[in-house]
Amino acid sequence: MLVRILASAAAGVLLFLSFPPRTLWFLAPVAIALVVLTLTLPGRDGRTPGLRAGALLGAVFGLGFFLPLLPWIGEYVGPVPWIALSVAESVFLALFGVLVVLVARLPFAPLWIAAAWSATEWLRSTVPFGGFPWGRLAFGQSESVLLPIAAVGGAPLLSFAVALIGTALAAVVTAAPGRSAGRRRTVAVGLIVVIAVPAVGLALRPTLAGPTDGDRTVVVAAIQGSVPRLGLDFNAQRRQVLDNHVRETLRLADEVDAGRSPRPDVVVWPENASDVDPTRDRTAADEISAASVRIGAPILVGAVLANADGTSTNSVLVWDGAAGPGERHDKKIVQPFGEYLPYRSFFRLFSSYADSAGNFVPGSGDGVVHLPDAGASGEADAVALAVGVATCYEVAFDRAPAEAVAAGAQILAVPTNNATFGDTEMTYQQLAMSRVRAVEHSRTVVVAATSGVSAIVAPDGTVTSRTALFDADHLVATVGVRSTLTPATTWGARVEALLVIVGAATAVVGAVRTVRRRREPGPGPNKND
Repeated sequence: MLVRILASAAAGVLLFLSFPPRTLWFLAPVAIALVVLTLTLPGRDGRTPGLRAGALLGAVFGLGFFLPLLPWIGEYVGPVPWIALSVAESVFLALFGVLVVLVARLPFAPLWIAAAWSATEWLRSTVPFGGFPWGRLAFGQSESVLLPIAAVGGAPLLSFAVALIGTALAAVVTAAPGRSAGRRRTVAVGLIVVIAVPAVGLALRPTLAGPTDGDRTVVVAAIQGSVPRLGLDFNAQRRQVLDNHVRETLRLADEVDAGRSPRPDVVVWPENASDVDPTRDRTAADEISAASVRIGAPILVGAVLANADGTSTNSVLVWDGAAGPGERHDKKIVQPFGEYLPYRSFFRLFSSYADSAGNFVPGSGDGVVHLPDAGASGEADAVALAVGVATCYEVAFDRAPAEAVAAGAQILAVPTNNATFGDTEMTYQQLAMSRVRAVEHSRTVVVAATSGVSAIVAPDGTVTSRTALFDADHLVATVGVRSTLTPATTWGARVEALLVIVGAATAVVGAVRTVRRRREPGPGPNKND
């Protein structure tokens, strides 16, 4: 059992190493294979792990993965939230361990185990408090040959593909020592899966759109103004943060006037670029209007808006020159324990930082804002541009970009604020999500971050330009405007539902068979577990 525990922990670490900023994406299926082997290989006594052992091994696997993946959670608030979240997420992988034990004896077990992984990912992306999708297998595949699969079935199918390669590898390792026809057949089928799934990804690569492919082109700009200081109090100098983004926009305007840069049709500022509410503060409004007039384009302004009831909304406003604010997107998926705190009085007992959590309320709508008369190089036939907005945390959730694209979004914007997480891997993990979303929906994604990393991501998932951390900088690119829908946009949620149903149904079948086996007279390999 000690060997199994150590192997499960090692599998979790391998999975962590497959995630950005590293490019070791191929370690993910190896990690899945290793943890499946710890859950299914018989020991010297011929026994395989039972349900309790499966839960333990799955939890150890989860801790080996989440503890090194999520330390940014506690960068400025101490280790308690980081460890608590890692333990909570590991409970879902404990469930995965149980599901593996239940379905491992069924015919075609690798397929059902991969579906069990999909079901587990769906569950932890849904509950509690709306779920926490961070660390899905798909989000570690931004550099992978498998990435184009996201265009077919979205992040759920991409995760399933990674898991299936891993479970097929485990089946090959388990069956390889045998000489029977059945074992040889298992090895052959497993190797076919291991080769065929990446081959599908490679075959789909040429079908992905390039940076300027589409109905027409527009020029987009992302502004990274940076912040006075990192940490939870980055916005203590709110006016300075706003001034930084105005200043960087004016610097871009100087480059446009000098002919060193094309004039943008839309400028994207990050989340929290104006924590001074520009709808209430005249000075802030005048600054933003002046910047928009000077650059000659509407600005998507990330702002915190104060509501009459004392709550706040995390919003993105279309600010069009002297006309001021127009359409807006209010963040619909607000972050628990950050933007709001459930059960505040209870969690205050564990951390003095509990009162630092905001009092934000979620918005509604489809996530699309419209900008007037956007067309590259002043085209005479310029028309309104529909921009889908997924603010920071929202990009981790399938439904946010999917709803926006289905509602007509032609490009996607991800305004984000990573200043509260310092010099950690969080920003690279989040950028990888934007790359998956670009392929999933065949849309250019403009990532604008307060302190980095900002980026322009093409519909094929490549990063065409990016900033460094903590630099005040801007990005400008001519990108294609697209209106066609990918299969993933149309069918992604249904694909995930099918995988979840399959995973749950086979677990029920496995549970029934386990109960029947235990009721049979005579010794069984797991009878007393």
